[in-house]
Amino acid sequence: MSGQLAENSLLLLFVVAAIGYFLGSIKIKGASLGVAAVLFVGLAFGMVNPRYVVPEIIFNLGLILFVYSVGISSGAAFFQSFRKNGYRDMVFVLIMLFISALFAVGIHFLFDFDRALTTGIYSGSSTNTTAMAAVADLIGGNKKELENIVIGYTYSYPMGVIGVMIVLKFCEKLLKIDYPAEQKLLRKDYPIDTQLTTRSVKVLNESAAGHALRDLYKANDWNIVFSRMTRDGAVSLVNYSTVFQLGDTLMIIGPIEDLEKATIFFGEETQENLYHDRKEYDVQQIFVSNPRMVGRTLASLNLNAKYDAIITRIRRGDTEMLAQPSTVLELGDRIRFIARRKDLKELSKIFGDSYYESSKVNLFSFGLGMALGLLLGTIEFGFPGGLKFKLGMAGGPLIIGLLLGALKRTGPIVWALPYSANVTLRQLGLIMLLAVIGLQSGHSFLESLNDSRGLLLFVAGTIVSMASAFVAVIIGFRIFKIPFSLLLGFLSNQPAILDFATDMSKNRAPVIGYTLMFPIALIMKILFAQILYLLLP
Repeated sequence: MSGQLAENSLLLLFVVAAIGYFLGSIKIKGASLGVAAVLFVGLAFGMVNPRYVVPEIIFNLGLILFVYSVGISSGAAFFQSFRKNGYRDMVFVLIMLFISALFAVGIHFLFDFDRALTTGIYSGSSTNTTAMAAVADLIGGNKKELENIVIGYTYSYPMGVIGVMIVLKFCEKLLKIDYPAEQKLLRKDYPIDTQLTTRSVKVLNESAAGHALRDLYKANDWNIVFSRMTRDGAVSLVNYSTVFQLGDTLMIIGPIEDLEKATIFFGEETQENLYHDRKEYDVQQIFVSNPRMVGRTLASLNLNAKYDAIITRIRRGDTEMLAQPSTVLELGDRIRFIARRKDLKELSKIFGDSYYESSKVNLFSFGLGMALGLLLGTIEFGFPGGLKFKLGMAGGPLIIGLLLGALKRTGPIVWALPYSANVTLRQLGLIMLLAVIGLQSGHSFLESLNDSRGLLLFVAGTIVSMASAFVAVIIGFRIFKIPFSLLLGFLSNQPAILDFATDMSKNRAPVIGYTLMFPIALIMKILFAQILYLLLP
């Protein structure tokens, strides 16, 4: 078997990927290494036999698949973060990463590391594989420095996860965080509550009658959707022009807290279930697989002009959200319709309703976007003092992915990837590059275990990760006034930390913070890592 693995690089790649993925799924006290376990399995195989190697092209392919798919999926959230909070988030993440870089510079001179080791420690303590990969691309054929950056990354990675968790838990106690109070504050601007519920309410209050729904929305802070109503036994759909009368029964959908507010406003909850009456109106889930629908808001579809239909919810991946006029459709979205039975078939044709088609990758737009990213990565930027800088295979596709992900489409060209395809490409790319890096560096990692450098690197990584996280929490919470729940997501460098943070807060604020900051942090970590490598002696 050993000889087969040495001679068959593809067999070796998938054996490492399979074992690594299995080990990464094992949770110990709620935490796991995730896909990063593939790197450690690759290191183990590399230590066993230096002949276990995989062609460099596999690394390059994995890298660009990963960063481009991240950019495409995060583009809209990346630019949305500026619209919500101006430049507050950008300034905070720059300060956060700058502090982390300063700690890395400090341990560089304190322990007399070379620049590759320090850069690896910086990348590992922030659990950012892409930053390490970007520097690896910058290093090129210098095998010794490539080995050092991986060694620094590997030794500092564990405390980049565990150390940050310890700091977050400590700061939670130190700052005496009130999560329920923060949740009420955050839900005004962010979709904190994702558990949607349906309720029937009866209009009994005179103040709720005689007003069009659009006027009620303006006057009340609701995050709900109205679907059906009954009046004198007749069922109809609610629209913005609907004027409610006393005795009407309404079906409303939304988070439980908003439903409670609306129930008090209208009158009282009733057990009448309007969904049981499906003689004229029915409910159906429809997949968005028609490319012409992608990138369009629900308001722009103007469905009410032709059909007696309402879109109440949209499910994207594992996230269910209320259908709002400003919601932008993506390939693979599952939209929940309430419409006249005779219109459902035609509505299905309009949106496509094909799971197969909604999962396919448009190779023209995908290939064109990747090519543009690779071209951008080859452009060399000059800085004062003779410093030259390239975005490389990591930065170029990432930036192009962010831009195209925000655009979603340009005329007939749909840039957005289906959700399922994006997750698959991202995971496949990450597994490929981690496996190759581990295999290439296993032998040198084994040699480093025979001297005292291993413990020193571990201590250095611990200092950088924990000190950086603590200072960032204090600055973010005290100076920038960022709610701690959201701050948890900003500081979640790795999915295991995000799971831990979500369990701490008992709400989705960390997930939202992670989504907003991930693309910004990813780009800046790539830049900071390369700057450290280029400037350190």
